[in-house]
Amino acid sequence: MLKPFRSVLTLVVLAAGLSGCGTVNEKLSAGMGDYVPRWAGGLPSDAPPRAGTPQYEAYMKERERKRLLPAADREKEEQAKGAAGSASENAAR
Repeated sequence: MLKPFRSVLTLVVLAAGLSGCGTVNEKLSAGMGDYVPRWAGGLPSDAPPRAGTPQYEAYMKERERKRLLPAADREKEEQAKGAAGSASENAAR
């Protein structure tokens, strides 16, 4: 008598667990991508911030500022940024 009860209880628990998989919060699943390491398929290090965050607003303002710069000034800025980045990399070694 105990064996059929145990089997039914096991099936009910498995069904409840499986139904929980389909009701995962959309925001939770979207946000989990932020915590997956890049080597495991997460966001690349140069990905822009998510929309709606303060970092996104700053990113968009900087992008608009660069868009309005003349091409020659943009190239100078990128070269200066690249030189500063390589100097800091060499200092860290």
